[in-house]
Amino acid sequence: MKLLKLLTSVKTIITFVCITLSTPAISQETSSNKVADKTDWAIFVEDNPKECWSVSKPKETINTRDGRIVSVKRGDILLFVNFRPESKVNGQLSFTGGYPFADGSNVALNVDGTNFALFTEGEWAWARSDEDDVEIIKAMKKGAKAILTAKSSRGTKTQDTFSLLGFTAALEDAEKRCK
Repeated sequence: MKLLKLLTSVKTIITFVCITLSTPAISQETSSNKVADKTDWAIFVEDNPKECWSVSKPKETINTRDGRIVSVKRGDILLFVNFRPESKVNGQLSFTGGYPFADGSNVALNVDGTNFALFTEGEWAWARSDEDDVEIIKAMKKGAKAILTAKSSRGTKTQDTFSLLGFTAALEDAEKRCK
């Protein structure tokens, strides 16, 4: 019985690692392909298939339920811009809040007073269109901070504030590496 439990645990760990490493945007903690830092942003490159991304962690996180600040356990909270050589779009924005988003919800993105809405699926959120990616990235290049507000499947409201210091340099570096 102990052997069966051990094998089940090992399978679970292996499955988790395989899923994590096979996602399109690998977090800072699971990738050894970090190639540069630009202030508050890091650049990663994956060779097979070729993909480059800039990524950052929030500087501040606030979790509330019923208007009160609460302590909750969340996974990695990361904001990405990905590049792929075969893509027509110069950068695709994505965000993971470290928890499953409420079904049918949006993530509100505020870049220095300019508002955008990201659609959600599971633990991920993206811009609604290629055009939205372009507009969001343009705003982020000019901005100082990005605030992402979302709701978890358990009803917790989260607000994550990301610094945009180094964003433009990281974006340009990641894009250049993926041409």
